[in-house]
Amino acid sequence: MKKIIYALILSLVVVSGLVFANCEIKNETPKKSISKTLSAAERKAGLKKWEATPDGIKLKKWKVSPQGKKVLAGAAKISKYTSTFTNMEAVVTSLSLPPGSLLGFGVMARINGEDYILRFEPQKSQLQQLQSLKVNDKIILKSHSVSYAPKYSYPIISGDYVERDSKVIYKRTPRKGGC
Repeated sequence: MKKIIYALILSLVVVSGLVFANCEIKNETPKKSISKTLSAAERKAGLKKWEATPDGIKLKKWKVSPQGKKVLAGAAKISKYTSTFTNMEAVVTSLSLPPGSLLGFGVMARINGEDYILRFEPQKSQLQQLQSLKVNDKIILKSHSVSYAPKYSYPIISGDYVERDSKVIYKRTPRKGGC
Protein backbone atom coordinates (compact mmCIF):
# COMPACT_ATOMS: atom_id res chain seq x y z
CA MET A 1 0.00 0.00 0.00
CA LYS A 2 2.87 2.32 0.86
CA LYS A 3 4.40 1.73 -2.56
CA ILE A 4 1.17 2.74 -4.27
CA ILE A 5 0.91 5.95 -2.22
CA TYR A 6 4.57 6.81 -2.94
CA ALA A 7 4.02 6.13 -6.65
CA LEU A 8 0.92 8.35 -6.71
CA ILE A 9 2.70 11.17 -4.85
CA LEU A 10 5.73 10.89 -7.14
CA SER A 11 3.56 10.96 -10.26
CA LEU A 12 1.62 13.93 -8.81
CA VAL A 13 4.89 15.82 -8.23
CA VAL A 14 6.15 15.04 -11.74
CA VAL A 15 2.86 16.08 -13.41
CA SER A 16 2.55 19.30 -11.38
CA GLY A 17 6.19 20.12 -12.17
CA LEU A 18 5.50 19.71 -15.88
CA VAL A 19 2.36 21.85 -15.68
CA PHE A 20 4.19 24.55 -13.73
CA ALA A 21 7.08 24.55 -16.21
CA ASN A 22 4.66 24.81 -19.13
CA CYS A 23 2.94 27.83 -17.50
CA GLU A 24 6.25 29.62 -17.10
CA ILE A 25 7.06 29.11 -20.76
CA LYS A 26 3.69 30.53 -21.84
CA ASN A 27 4.04 33.57 -19.54
CA GLU A 28 7.37 34.62 -21.03
CA THR A 29 6.96 37.66 -23.22
CA PRO A 30 8.04 37.07 -26.77
CA LYS A 31 10.91 39.23 -27.86
CA LYS A 32 9.77 41.83 -30.34
CA SER A 33 11.58 41.90 -33.60
CA ILE A 34 13.40 45.14 -34.04
CA SER A 35 12.51 46.66 -37.37
CA LYS A 36 15.34 48.50 -38.97
CA THR A 37 14.78 52.11 -39.91
CA LEU A 38 14.67 52.90 -43.57
CA SER A 39 17.33 55.04 -45.14
CA ALA A 40 16.40 58.25 -46.95
CA ALA A 41 16.87 56.55 -50.32
CA GLU A 42 14.61 53.65 -49.32
CA ARG A 43 11.92 56.07 -48.11
CA LYS A 44 12.08 58.03 -51.38
CA ALA A 45 11.82 54.81 -53.37
CA GLY A 46 8.81 53.71 -51.30
CA LEU A 47 7.14 57.09 -51.76
CA LYS A 48 7.70 57.02 -55.55
CA LYS A 49 6.28 53.50 -55.64
CA TRP A 50 3.17 54.62 -53.72
CA GLU A 51 2.74 57.73 -55.90
CA ALA A 52 2.44 55.42 -58.91
CA THR A 53 -0.56 53.64 -57.36
CA PRO A 54 -4.11 54.82 -58.13
CA ASP A 55 -4.41 56.43 -54.67
CA GLY A 56 -1.12 58.27 -55.11
CA ILE A 57 -2.15 59.57 -58.53
CA LYS A 58 -5.51 60.68 -57.14
CA LEU A 59 -3.82 62.59 -54.29
CA LYS A 60 -1.39 64.31 -56.69
CA LYS A 61 -4.28 65.43 -58.92
CA TRP A 62 -6.22 66.68 -55.91
CA LYS A 63 -3.24 68.71 -54.61
CA VAL A 64 -3.01 70.69 -57.87
CA SER A 65 -6.77 71.18 -58.21
CA PRO A 66 -8.33 74.49 -57.02
CA GLN A 67 -10.02 72.72 -54.10
CA GLY A 68 -6.79 71.00 -53.06
CA LYS A 69 -4.82 74.26 -53.27
CA LYS A 70 -7.43 75.99 -51.09
CA VAL A 71 -7.28 73.24 -48.44
CA LEU A 72 -3.46 73.16 -48.44
CA ALA A 73 -3.33 76.97 -48.13
CA GLY A 74 -5.71 76.83 -45.16
CA ALA A 75 -3.57 74.17 -43.49
CA ALA A 76 -0.44 76.26 -44.08
CA LYS A 77 -2.11 79.31 -42.49
CA ILE A 78 -2.32 77.65 -39.10
CA SER A 79 0.79 75.48 -39.24
CA LYS A 80 2.75 78.00 -37.14
CA TYR A 81 0.12 77.68 -34.38
CA THR A 82 0.06 73.88 -34.46
CA SER A 83 3.83 73.50 -34.55
CA THR A 84 4.22 75.71 -31.45
CA PHE A 85 0.97 74.57 -29.76
CA THR A 86 -0.19 78.14 -29.23
CA ASN A 87 -3.68 79.60 -28.85
CA MET A 88 -5.92 80.09 -31.87
CA GLU A 89 -9.12 82.10 -31.64
CA ALA A 90 -11.99 80.38 -33.41
CA VAL A 91 -15.71 80.88 -33.91
CA VAL A 92 -18.00 77.86 -34.14
CA THR A 93 -19.84 78.05 -37.48
CA SER A 94 -21.68 74.71 -37.50
CA LEU A 95 -22.37 71.96 -34.97
CA SER A 96 -22.28 69.23 -37.60
CA LEU A 97 -19.60 67.98 -39.94
CA PRO A 98 -19.99 67.84 -43.73
CA PRO A 99 -22.35 65.10 -45.02
CA GLY A 100 -20.71 61.69 -45.30
CA SER A 101 -18.01 62.57 -42.78
CA LEU A 102 -16.40 59.66 -40.94
CA LEU A 103 -14.35 61.72 -38.48
CA GLY A 104 -16.36 61.05 -35.33
CA PHE A 105 -17.39 63.97 -33.14
CA GLY A 106 -16.57 67.43 -34.42
CA VAL A 107 -17.73 70.92 -35.34
CA MET A 108 -16.97 73.44 -38.03
CA ALA A 109 -15.00 76.51 -36.95
CA ARG A 110 -13.63 79.67 -38.57
CA ILE A 111 -10.08 80.75 -37.76
CA ASN A 112 -8.64 83.91 -39.35
CA GLY A 113 -11.36 83.94 -42.00
CA GLU A 114 -10.90 80.30 -43.06
CA ASP A 115 -13.24 77.40 -42.30
CA TYR A 116 -11.88 74.25 -40.68
CA ILE A 117 -13.18 70.91 -39.47
CA LEU A 118 -12.46 70.69 -35.74
CA ARG A 119 -12.31 67.01 -34.76
CA PHE A 120 -12.26 65.59 -31.22
CA GLU A 121 -11.72 62.22 -29.59
CA PRO A 122 -13.64 62.86 -26.37
CA GLN A 123 -14.21 60.52 -23.51
CA LYS A 124 -17.83 60.16 -22.39
CA SER A 125 -17.25 62.57 -19.49
CA GLN A 126 -16.00 65.26 -21.89
CA LEU A 127 -18.71 64.81 -24.50
CA GLN A 128 -21.39 66.75 -22.62
CA GLN A 129 -19.17 69.84 -22.33
CA LEU A 130 -18.36 69.75 -26.05
CA GLN A 131 -22.02 69.30 -26.95
CA SER A 132 -22.77 72.51 -25.04
CA LEU A 133 -21.05 74.49 -27.81
CA LYS A 134 -23.34 76.70 -29.87
CA VAL A 135 -23.03 78.40 -33.24
CA ASN A 136 -21.11 81.71 -32.95
CA ASP A 137 -19.40 80.67 -29.68
CA LYS A 138 -15.90 82.08 -29.47
CA ILE A 139 -13.38 79.52 -28.34
CA ILE A 140 -9.65 79.32 -27.73
CA LEU A 141 -8.18 76.26 -29.39
CA LYS A 142 -4.83 74.48 -29.23
CA SER A 143 -3.77 71.64 -31.49
CA HIS A 144 -0.68 69.69 -32.40
CA SER A 145 -1.82 68.67 -35.85
CA VAL A 146 -3.68 69.73 -38.95
CA SER A 147 -4.38 67.29 -41.76
CA TYR A 148 -6.28 67.07 -45.00
CA ALA A 149 -7.93 64.51 -47.22
CA PRO A 150 -9.27 64.69 -50.77
CA LYS A 151 -12.69 63.68 -49.44
CA TYR A 152 -13.07 66.92 -47.45
CA SER A 153 -13.20 70.53 -48.65
CA TYR A 154 -11.64 71.81 -45.42
CA PRO A 155 -8.44 71.19 -43.45
CA ILE A 156 -8.97 68.96 -40.41
CA ILE A 157 -7.71 70.14 -37.02
CA SER A 158 -7.41 67.56 -34.24
CA GLY A 159 -8.49 69.43 -31.13
CA ASP A 160 -6.23 68.96 -28.11
CA TYR A 161 -7.48 71.81 -25.92
CA VAL A 162 -10.58 74.03 -26.06
CA GLU A 163 -11.54 76.85 -23.76
CA ARG A 164 -14.71 78.98 -23.78
CA ASP A 165 -15.21 82.03 -21.54
CA SER A 166 -11.90 81.28 -19.77
CA LYS A 167 -13.14 77.78 -18.81
CA VAL A 168 -11.53 74.63 -20.16
CA ILE A 169 -14.24 72.54 -21.82
CA TYR A 170 -11.99 69.96 -23.46
CA LYS A 171 -8.49 68.68 -22.91
CA ARG A 172 -7.33 65.60 -24.79
CA THR A 173 -6.10 62.81 -22.55
CA PRO A 174 -2.98 61.07 -23.81
CA ARG A 175 -3.36 57.49 -24.96
CA LYS A 176 -2.09 54.79 -22.65
CA GLY A 177 0.76 52.58 -23.73
CA GLY A 178 2.41 54.71 -26.35
CA CYS A 179 2.06 57.62 -28.68
